[in-house]
Amino acid sequence: MVSFRRAIYRVGKRAGWPAIGLLAAIMLAVIAVPNQAFAHAAMVTTDPVDGTVLGQSPTQFSLTFSEPVSPLVLTLVRPDGTPLPLTAFRLNDQTVEIDNPQTLGSGTHVLSWRVISADGHPVGGSVLFSIGAPSAAPAVSEAADRGLRSAIWIGKVFLYVGLFLGVGGAFAIAWLAKGGRSGQRFVIAAILGGLVAASVSLGLQGLDALGAPLVRLTQPGVWQAGLGTSFGRTVLVALVALGLGLLSLIVPRGSARLFALAGLAGVGAALAASGHASAAEPQWLTRPMVFLHGAGIAFWAGALAPLGLAMWRKPVEATPFLRRFSLGILPVVAVLAATGIVLAIIQVEAPAALLDTAYGRLLLIKLGLLFFLFTLAATNRWKLTGPAEAGETEVQRRLVRSIGIEMLIVLAIFGVAAGWRFTPPPRALAIAAAQPASVHIHTPKAMADLSITPGHVGPVAASIVIMTGDFGPLDAKQVTLVLSKPDTGIEPIKRAATKRDDGTWRVVDLVVPVPGRWTARLDILVSDFEIVKIEAPIDIRR
Repeated sequence: MVSFRRAIYRVGKRAGWPAIGLLAAIMLAVIAVPNQAFAHAAMVTTDPVDGTVLGQSPTQFSLTFSEPVSPLVLTLVRPDGTPLPLTAFRLNDQTVEIDNPQTLGSGTHVLSWRVISADGHPVGGSVLFSIGAPSAAPAVSEAADRGLRSAIWIGKVFLYVGLFLGVGGAFAIAWLAKGGRSGQRFVIAAILGGLVAASVSLGLQGLDALGAPLVRLTQPGVWQAGLGTSFGRTVLVALVALGLGLLSLIVPRGSARLFALAGLAGVGAALAASGHASAAEPQWLTRPMVFLHGAGIAFWAGALAPLGLAMWRKPVEATPFLRRFSLGILPVVAVLAATGIVLAIIQVEAPAALLDTAYGRLLLIKLGLLFFLFTLAATNRWKLTGPAEAGETEVQRRLVRSIGIEMLIVLAIFGVAAGWRFTPPPRALAIAAAQPASVHIHTPKAMADLSITPGHVGPVAASIVIMTGDFGPLDAKQVTLVLSKPDTGIEPIKRAATKRDDGTWRVVDLVVPVPGRWTARLDILVSDFEIVKIEAPIDIRR
């Protein structure tokens, strides 16, 4: 360690520590600048519709999502189980248009897809359709296993430890301890653990993105896929921040403060580069809120271990450290509370979602832990800090024990927060639920595009565009929508559509009572003597 520190010192002395710190800050800013971000994507509609039976092989497929996505893996599984990679596709706003490279034979096929949304989280699924007549559906392997999810969660926790306790601890040593070295070994261990966790998490992200098992972790394509997601930016910024924190423990004291400050900023930038909260709208509000929230957590949590160890080993020398921390923590807690409330309101939207969603329940657990943490911190600040600064030995021991308990609560909060990696927030679920349920119906005599908005149970409105079978205009005299679901015992819902000035037909007095697969039929009165009836299945969400 000594020789390593000397080598780093020589390099820094030659190049100039302030110049290196400024360069690192610029690197952080460049890496952290995101592309346009969106909410957690959800499937809206597919073509062919899941479960449909086609008369002939389609020339292309399409997948429409609630937000724009980037395809990762697109595969067509034939009836005999052989996969056919689909590599030719186009992105058209929220729709992925996929070319079918060959004519398909009869039987049931599976269109398997896996895409990445801009918040960095992969979304996958499959669509079954048949040519001619259904057959036994081919087997499609599961996208991910529990071992991978556990590894992702562990990696996230250790990354938090490295960023908050490691980089935050380095900041506390440089700015609050001012020369004191208590807790330095702990901070170095946390940073080194964070460096390993950040690196491994990139590969785990690639596995999750591709839906691949853990045994493929060493494959280059997996790491490339992870780097291509928005989480890749978080890893790059985190690595720089961790490196800055480590350097602040090695370089001279004057430069150490610059590196520590840049590292603390890097913690906030890393969290703001990807994730549910940072991808929420409005971006101009949520990203700064996440940045401040992350930096505030690092300031508070990072100071705990160095301060507690200093109070335990050298209570007299730790008194100035304690005084500076007790003065600085008040505005930091205010920032944490304000940013946390704003982000929670944006993510949860409705109070009922706190109990109705996994994200909300995790938030309640975190709030409970925060209540204990704030209560303990307030006790330390208002009851123990003064006597401890005055040199009362027993109070100093109580403060050390209390700081240890704070550390345990902080670690528990890290574990809860890491669980959000697998739970889309209510905000994203609401956006997905508001998307329409759509279907394209095509027959030789007539075709139609039917959209039911929103695509879930309750009051909805239907929009219908009709054409001839060869995509020509169809001047219908009347259009009637019939929704039926015989397995529920509910009588078919029949509503006459009204033609609008733009040529579309619309039904507004419509209520869909139950979720599931409905049959949508359109009775199109072409003339006084001819009615064309076309139908297709349509999925209504809960």
